[in-house]
Amino acid sequence: MSQSQQEALFKNQDQSRSFTSKSGIELQPCYAPDSLPDFDYSQLGYPGSPPYTRGIYPQMYRNQPWTFRQLAGYGSAEDTNERYRFLIANGATGINGVFDYPTLRGYNSDNPVAEGDLGQGGVAVDSIEDMHLLFKDIPIDEVSVSLVVCNPVMAVPVFAMYLAMAEERGIPWSSLRGTNQNDFLMETAITTAPVILQPHFSFKLSTDIVEFCTGQVPRWHPISYTGYNYRESGVNAIQEVGIVMANAIATIEEMLKRGYQIDDFAPRLSVFFSSDSDFFEEVAKYRAARRVWFNLMSASYGATKKNSQTLRFHVQTSGASLTPQQPLNNVTRSAFQALAAVLGGAQSIHVNGYDEALAIPTEEAAIVALRTQQIILHETNAAYTADPLGGSYFVETLTNKLEKQINAFVSEVTAVGGMVAAVETGMIHDVISQAANEHFRQVRSGEQKVVGLNCFKHDDEPEIEIFRAPDILEKQKQKLSALRQSRDAGAVEVSLAKVKTACLEERNVMSAVLEAVKNRATLEEVCNVFRDYKGGWRLPI
Repeated sequence: MSQSQQEALFKNQDQSRSFTSKSGIELQPCYAPDSLPDFDYSQLGYPGSPPYTRGIYPQMYRNQPWTFRQLAGYGSAEDTNERYRFLIANGATGINGVFDYPTLRGYNSDNPVAEGDLGQGGVAVDSIEDMHLLFKDIPIDEVSVSLVVCNPVMAVPVFAMYLAMAEERGIPWSSLRGTNQNDFLMETAITTAPVILQPHFSFKLSTDIVEFCTGQVPRWHPISYTGYNYRESGVNAIQEVGIVMANAIATIEEMLKRGYQIDDFAPRLSVFFSSDSDFFEEVAKYRAARRVWFNLMSASYGATKKNSQTLRFHVQTSGASLTPQQPLNNVTRSAFQALAAVLGGAQSIHVNGYDEALAIPTEEAAIVALRTQQIILHETNAAYTADPLGGSYFVETLTNKLEKQINAFVSEVTAVGGMVAAVETGMIHDVISQAANEHFRQVRSGEQKVVGLNCFKHDDEPEIEIFRAPDILEKQKQKLSALRQSRDAGAVEVSLAKVKTACLEERNVMSAVLEAVKNRATLEEVCNVFRDYKGGWRLPI
């Protein structure tokens, strides 16, 4: 670009405005070949080839569309089972099950701490009996299932219930396809309360699931690093991917210490990303993340399997970007965010309902969200070409800058001793809180425009239908009472003692927990063993 051309581009630029991405990357008015002075297509590669910037499969969605994995969960197991089957009947190709807050924190429905939240933010699961009801008449050996079991304290028993349920239905574990979130940061930095496990023990439980699946559930993703939830808590795109990568490094190092080779377990590690509203930054983020992952796995750890070197991830459109004001605007937001995920090469996608800033989606909102994915796939032709934005001067420049800054963030975490140390010292909490405060400052000041919230507002908003989850307290109490009366109390006590012994001896807890849930131990009974052993950690803030 000549000097005169540069001057023309900047001549009438509004000096009062800041033109940056949401992550603070300065954006130029135009990008040209000299924006990429060292660009080498051989280093960019083709889709399906190292370094996988352009996607993990040669033809991407031409051969196989991404999985339509719509999030669902509310009320009792029977209620959510009905929603699962409704979504599958309308074209969903995977299940994405979310649990209520008591379940996520490892408490039974009849515990007083469950009051107010029971069945409201997801489904209540207290025992293996609920797990049977949750997946009744659903062919789990044919449909992939994502269990949004975020916190390891409950991820261990809930996953054990799922495996035991499959076994009791005569379905071999080798047939099961799906994912656990199982991220220790969810317990220690994101969704804390009321009792928090010590970070090193929460991380140990998370890795126990990875180790168990490596040997016995070969098609299951035992962990999905929850970049989405980091992002919803306030971090930017660079920090989202950086925390994911540093977290994965911690898992890898622990599995290597346990005697495994990188290619034994790395093919089943996965990631859960957000798709926010900065369209091109989100597309570039996914491309950069794949390249960072490839270099990490191949150069740092010597992985040779393609499935170890390729980053597979699920994307959910940004819940934090949705507004209760003018909620129908959220249809447009989520559609663009879903398109960014497609252009960035996601393996599965959830599109938020337009009413999710207000409540659990109604069936109508859930269908609109599902139809959004179907329209992108079948009407836009965006899936006909792998990485259609590849080669764009802007997108490639943004990808390079994101990659560089992601690697710099990972180095910062490594410098303090890795991800577990970064949590124990409060570094991660500081990153999240500072980023969140800056974001809210920009929204409050109007620097970051949010249509309907801080600009283009109107007072006469039409009312929309609000979903109300059913009151299930008495129903869950009756289930638990019947369970306690019918089970072998002695067998439960013995099996819980085995869980405690596995903790004390620092062995993998999965086999002991499986025995406990098969004997009809409840979620809270198993989680109490963990809390009694290593609970009561206080956040370093």
